Amino acid sequence: MQKIISYPISIVFYFFFALALLIFHPIQWICLNIFGYQAHKKSVDILNGCLLRCGHILGTTFSVEGVALVPEKVPVIFVSNHQSLYDIVLMIWYLRKAHPKFVSKKELGKGIPSVSFNLKRGGSVLIDRKDSKQALPTIKGLAEYIQKYNRSAVIFPEGTRSKTGAPKSFSENGMKILCKYAPDAYVVPVTINNSWKIFRYGMFPLGLGARVSMKIHEPMKVNDYDFNTLFEITQEKITSQIKY
Repeated sequence: MQKIISYPISIVFYFFFALALLIFHPIQWICLNIFGYQAHKKSVDILNGCLLRCGHILGTTFSVEGVALVPEKVPVIFVSNHQSLYDIVLMIWYLRKAHPKFVSKKELGKGIPSVSFNLKRGGSVLIDRKDSKQALPTIKGLAEYIQKYNRSAVIFPEGTRSKTGAPKSFSENGMKILCKYAPDAYVVPVTINNSWKIFRYGMFPLGLGARVSMKIHEPMKVNDYDFNTLFEITQEKITSQIKY
């Protein structure tokens, strides 16, 4: 029954979701090219606040715990499990003070209003997941960027989204490069729950009434740990709080 009800509601959701992306695409261009980075970032923040509100059309609720734990005026590496595109919306909005930049697949850099523009021009990086020779130097560049400007990088070590919420195996490569070239950074594990339920039937229709949560764990200074220990602690903190 919920799936049947979801058809018309999903149409309304996609209308407003697409409308927000279309409206903010030229706004982003104007902000970046005329007023600079800070104005562009503000437009991206507001866009993602609007996209969160679009989620309410589906009856989705969002709760976040631990934002105050995020260290300020230092580089930060957010490491998170990955369940849906709404993970990114959540992080951009609730972690906006940390200026999050993403390691995203190159396919997202083309043809998506607002999203592609921000990924290419807002400080994030696009990688070919099939080409490690290209991916690792690109991630190195992101690490050097957050080290220089005291901003943050977001990496999803599972590589792809979990369609059921169950965690996939974590790859250490991306996180290792970020830690190596941003030695002053703090690693902040993040656990996201239930965002996969928005897409439980696929892209259409959408799931209704998902209770999405994001938990931010205690930060760990990169230089205080050897990498293997840091990676193990990070993975354990994230996965121990996943509910599926």
